[in-house]
Amino acid sequence: MIEWVTLATMLILVLALVLTAVRLVLGPSLADRVVALELIALIAVGIIIVYAVQVDRAAFLDVALVLALTAFMAAVGFARFLERGGSGDNE
Repeated sequence: MIEWVTLATMLILVLALVLTAVRLVLGPSLADRVVALELIALIAVGIIIVYAVQVDRAAFLDVALVLALTAFMAAVGFARFLERGGSGDNE
């Protein structure tokens, strides 16, 4: 039973990853692309967690935590960039 649930979850996450990659490519603004990158990182964390459950290895949860913290720090850095007068529009 758990195999089917993890497989369905993985398929949904991969579909979300593909749709987010489309948003990353299409833009149209820098803020849209940054939000898409943050969402890709979040989806990657979800994929790692589902994989950790599937293979029954808790070590992968540490990897997911590090990726989540790194993505958060990237979001903070981008917010500081915009706050200091960075260009938020690339048109």
